[in-house]
Amino acid sequence: MTIEFRRLNFYLPVVILMLVKLGIHFATNTNYDLHRDAFLYYALGEHLDWGYVSVPPFIALVSRISVFLFGNTVFALRFFPAVVGSFSVLLIALIVKELKGTTLAVIIAATAFILSTAFLRSNTLFQPVSFNQFFWLLSAYLLLRLINTGNPKIWLLLFSVFGVAFMNKYSIAFFMLACFTALLLTGHRKLLWSKYFLLGCVIGMVIILPNILWQYHHNWPVITHMKELQQTQLVNVSLVGFFVDQLSMNFSGLIVWLTGLIAFLFAKSEKKYRVFSFIYLITIVILILLRGKSYYSLGLYSILNAMGGYAVDKYFRPFLKYGALALVVVLSFFFMPYSLPLFSHEKMAEISEKTAAFTNRWEDGKVHNLPQDYADMTGWKDVAGMVVGAYQELSPEQQEHCMIFAENYAIAGAILFYGKAHNLPEPVSFNDNFILWAPDSADPDVLLLVNWNKGDIEPFFGSVRQAGEIDNIYFRDNGLKVYICEDPADDFPVFYAQKVASLKQKY
Repeated sequence: MTIEFRRLNFYLPVVILMLVKLGIHFATNTNYDLHRDAFLYYALGEHLDWGYVSVPPFIALVSRISVFLFGNTVFALRFFPAVVGSFSVLLIALIVKELKGTTLAVIIAATAFILSTAFLRSNTLFQPVSFNQFFWLLSAYLLLRLINTGNPKIWLLLFSVFGVAFMNKYSIAFFMLACFTALLLTGHRKLLWSKYFLLGCVIGMVIILPNILWQYHHNWPVITHMKELQQTQLVNVSLVGFFVDQLSMNFSGLIVWLTGLIAFLFAKSEKKYRVFSFIYLITIVILILLRGKSYYSLGLYSILNAMGGYAVDKYFRPFLKYGALALVVVLSFFFMPYSLPLFSHEKMAEISEKTAAFTNRWEDGKVHNLPQDYADMTGWKDVAGMVVGAYQELSPEQQEHCMIFAENYAIAGAILFYGKAHNLPEPVSFNDNFILWAPDSADPDVLLLVNWNKGDIEPFFGSVRQAGEIDNIYFRDNGLKVYICEDPADDFPVFYAQKVASLKQKY
């Protein structure tokens, strides 16, 4: 009975906290439109494959399952990020339990995670990020079990997780490198000398092999993508900005995760687990050297929250423990507008005006009227509606021979997502993975061009007229237009075929 009571005393608060986390997201998930990147991942789910130009295949499978279960809705695509956020609470609790922490330690750790601006934001978005954070946390739990039990067979599970995580986001490689380096720097290096470590490597390689082969057969597009990312986005990453973001992304729980980092780094009684502080520091150094984006490190902080909850409960005086917990809750209240889609974009622009230098700086290095993620979560339904309106202006014969061309993957994905209800043809784009799906030849009677301008298409059509324009100052792609292009020239099919062939050649 005592054992059963202890289990209830542990798991009941955990289940409650998991439901709180889930409830927060279910209550707010449909307040804003999908993020621009989510439309790409939705499109990937419509074209399942072992690899894609910019991401591994896991997110596409999640997209397909989400739509199968819940339909073509915003809620459907945001369901699993919320669920993995909820199960992250369970993993945090299991880590604390493995450290011999108390129920209060679990509550402190889980609260810091649940109310974190970074994790509230990431578990709202349908992106590989949420799953990446979950896999890092799961890996840390398995590594902790390996350290505590000394059972080398855990390597088989750990490498299986590494393999699946690699199929979700390649940045797991940074975490793996940090784990192995940290083990080598501590007395746990002996855990590496095991046949199960080698067997685990084989299992991991088998899991990722289909994606590696896909990359090979398509001329390693991920390398091209990373070079483009370096030139267009990572070049704007500053060292000061990176460190400021490390503090601000999880500021409400700073007292928790920083306590965990320091305690496991310096406390003699935590020497056995010092490897986890080393993993944090090594990963941060790797990201700095590679000029990685600030959020690439987020998976580390759920681990630190678990360590921190344990450390706060163990090393703080009783009144300070509850004070730390209260501080997390109070601080999170002030950050809540930046954590969840609670307010209209107009109201959010007012709220963020005073903090714009910190909260509204985008990946282009400039300060805008909204946090970037929020600007990426509006306007897309209007874009699709604009295209639907232009499509409905066409005669049935024209609709039958109509091509929709979108300038980038987000526009194309939004048209694909919302256009299904209106029987729109699948859009064509030369951006990201859409280029691989583009037909090799095309001879449409009408082209609907969705772009900010007519580009180089006007000479190939006898009539090009604007049929709509987006007017939304909070939309990142504001000013987007749709053009109805009719009476195609005889040389348009040649122009199109040559353009597609030249773009596909590198794949």
